[in-house]
Amino acid sequence: MIKIFKNIILFLFVSNTYVNAQDEIPKHQTIEIFSKTLNENRIITIWTPDDYTTSNQNYPVLYMLDGGINEDFPHLANTIAELINSKQIISIILVGIENTERRRDLTGYTTIEKDKKIAPIVGESTNFRTFIADELIPKINQKYRVNDQKGIIGESLAGLFVVETLFEQPELFDDYIAFDPSLWWNNQYIVKNSKSNLSITSSKPLKFWFAGSGAKDINANTKQLAQNLKNNPLANLKWIYADEPKEKHNTIFRATKEKALIWTFSK
Repeated sequence: MIKIFKNIILFLFVSNTYVNAQDEIPKHQTIEIFSKTLNENRIITIWTPDDYTTSNQNYPVLYMLDGGINEDFPHLANTIAELINSKQIISIILVGIENTERRRDLTGYTTIEKDKKIAPIVGESTNFRTFIADELIPKINQKYRVNDQKGIIGESLAGLFVVETLFEQPELFDDYIAFDPSLWWNNQYIVKNSKSNLSITSSKPLKFWFAGSGAKDINANTKQLAQNLKNNPLANLKWIYADEPKEKHNTIFRATKEKALIWTFSK
C-alpha cells in the first residue's frame, strides 16, 4: 500500500508542473479570455521586461504552456529577467497559459488505448492550437507592443505539443523550445513519421531547441528525433538537441532552461 501511494505521488508530480514554494512571484498582469473554440474561460498571465514601460520598442513574445502562477510561470519569468539584466538575451515578453484540462489540450490524436486512459478526454491539441492562433495571439497583439517574432515553450506533454506544432503548423511560431517532450504518444507517431516523411514547410526561418533527460520513455525518442533531423537537413530549420542523461524528467526544465533561452534569444 505504501509503495502504491508513493507511485501515485510520483505520477502526479512528474505529470504536471507546479510552482516551487521558493519561487518568487514576479510582477505580472492577468487577463481572462473566453474562448469560443474551447467554450471556456482561460486565464493568461503576462510578464513584461523592466524596459517595457520606459521604451517605445516592440518586443518578441514567448508563449508558455503550463503557464499559470501556480505552475511554471514564476521561475521562468524570473530566469528571463535575470538573463535580460545580464545582457545574455534580448528583452522579450512572456505570456503564460494556465491549464484547465491539460491532457485534453496538449495531446493529439492517438490510436493507442493506453494513451486514452490518462484522462477522460484526450487528443484535442488541434482545438487548443486554434485557440492560441485565432484568439490568444490576436489579443496579445492588441494589448501589448509586440513585433512579429513569436516563440513557444513547454515540458513533457507541453513539449509534445510544441513539437507537434512545429510539424503541423510551423508558421505559427518562429522559435520552438521543448523539454522532455512526450514523444511516446500515439506509438511514437511523430518520431516515426519524421524518419520516413520529414517535412516542415515554412516561408520563414525557424529555430528548434529540445532536450531529453535520462528517462527511458523519453531519451530514446528525443535521440531518434535528433538523428532524423540530422539525416534530413531542412534549409529553413536551425535546431539543437541537448542530450541530458543525468537529468530526470522532473529536473530537466529548471536545469536546462537557461541554455534554451540563451540559444534562442541570444543577443
